[in-house]
Amino acid sequence: MSDNVRLTAWVRGQVQGVGFRWWTRSRALEIGLLGYASNLADGRVEVVAEGPRQDCERLLEHLRAGDPPGRVEGVTDLWGEARDSYEGFVVR
Repeated sequence: MSDNVRLTAWVRGQVQGVGFRWWTRSRALEIGLLGYASNLADGRVEVVAEGPRQDCERLLEHLRAGDPPGRVEGVTDLWGEARDSYEGFVVR
């Protein structure tokens, strides 16, 4: 049984076309998380990260209060069980 969790976060604001997904990938890799960051058609970025809860919370804090490129207006998060289906952290 894994102690890992899955964080899904939807980031809204000026977050597309500014390097936000690559910045997120860099933070996630520094922390040691697996998953992806992807642009959505409505202008948001979806971030899915798996790992220990405290590490996912750290990434969420970066998304909400870090110094990312662009402008974050808000972050909605959803927590669940890890599916252990990722290798690395990628930009989609």
